Amino acid sequence: MYNPKSHKAEEFINHEEILETLEYAQKNKNNVELIDKILAKAKLEKGLTHREAAVLLDCEIEEKNQEIFALAKHIKQKYYGNRIVLFAPLYLSNYCVNGCVYCPYHHQNKHIPRKKLSQEEIKNEVIALQDMGHKRLAIESGEDPVNNPIEYILDSIKTIYSIKHKNGAIRRVNVNIAATSVENYKKLHDAGIGTYVLFQETYNKESYEKLHPTGPKHNYAYHTEAMDRAMEAGIDDVSLGVLFGLELYRYEFAGLIMHAEHLEAAFGVGPHAISVPRVKKADGIDPSAFDNGIDDDTFAKIVACIRIATPYTGMLLSTRESEECRKRLLELGISQMSGGSKTSVGGYYEPEPDWEDSAQFDVSDRRTLDEVIKWLMELGHLPSFCTACYRAGRTGERFMKVCKQQQIHNFCHPNALITLKEYLEDYASAETKAIGYKLIDEEIKNFQGNEEIKKSLTENLKQIEHGERDFRF
Repeated sequence: MYNPKSHKAEEFINHEEILETLEYAQKNKNNVELIDKILAKAKLEKGLTHREAAVLLDCEIEEKNQEIFALAKHIKQKYYGNRIVLFAPLYLSNYCVNGCVYCPYHHQNKHIPRKKLSQEEIKNEVIALQDMGHKRLAIESGEDPVNNPIEYILDSIKTIYSIKHKNGAIRRVNVNIAATSVENYKKLHDAGIGTYVLFQETYNKESYEKLHPTGPKHNYAYHTEAMDRAMEAGIDDVSLGVLFGLELYRYEFAGLIMHAEHLEAAFGVGPHAISVPRVKKADGIDPSAFDNGIDDDTFAKIVACIRIATPYTGMLLSTRESEECRKRLLELGISQMSGGSKTSVGGYYEPEPDWEDSAQFDVSDRRTLDEVIKWLMELGHLPSFCTACYRAGRTGERFMKVCKQQQIHNFCHPNALITLKEYLEDYASAETKAIGYKLIDEEIKNFQGNEEIKKSLTENLKQIEHGERDFRF
């Protein structure tokens, strides 16, 4: 039985409900009257149900599809403006006891170099990331209770936050580790993490168990219910995601929106962010072995429909995707992206010639962070290293209230300008600086927020030039 308020995986991600949803969407993919009704509701910018969103995803009417893309662009601009938050992954360890067939870290892979960073090595990695200009990290680790216990993760977080190098500081550590207990989530909360990230990989239970044949990750219910335990422990910013290509994308899309609905129904706040990775080549992993891959056009439609269905949530895109693909999806809903990423353990401080041999997946966008920032600004986007909401306590329901009331221009936008100015002063190339200073001047001139905030923002931007750092609204 489908029950979005239930804390049981088989009830809030109900297989029969998904199948009925997919059938409903197929039957109505050319139903102009229904599609117009759904679009009218979507234009209220309050989101859609999983069934309504599935109909839009399946829509075959070209004119209506153009409306869908245009609406996604409008909602993205209304909720998030032109702001794009930058982050980088930091891989702590690739030791793993699971047997995930799509990941090179699976325990049966005997030729991939295994490595676990010491706290001194983590310090070196963090300094290298700070010297690039990063302020926000997402730490990644394989699941291994011996090599990567929760104590190791907690020590690593403490190390990361402790490092102050020149003007550099990591102000937010998001955590992407395996599903764990309420007790351990409380420890992560007390350690001051930002967002807890966990990809479902696939919501289809049968496929999930085949793709995870061995190890603790094989337990579908324990994995799927992880966000409930995290939120019960006090972590109110959680990030969902599926790995598109493992299962039929329509099934995954419906499950993803249902999971967001569940968190909203059960906890009063939906996911802080949703990630949309696709299966990519890696050591011993051939994406063509998975027959549910999606092309770029389908991928764009998925992103647009997620944006319409969950207008309040951030959307993340990694360097798995090419520059061309990232450019397209920025317009349709993406609000956060990684830059200058390395997906190997220890890849930032001393990248070895064969570092890719230990990478979790191939990186398609290999540009430096500075090149990505320059590119974003040339496209009319505002790069941001903002972490102010987390540090000011605007998380969970408090952040969602700001976002749903479309108050970004009074909070996130000023912080984006401040952190961009910090980056330009401390790390940017001469060409990036020139473009950035011009962009900031234009943004101040056209500022749409509160006048008092604008005045304070202008003063803070000037102070940054004189060595002041870390203002926040």
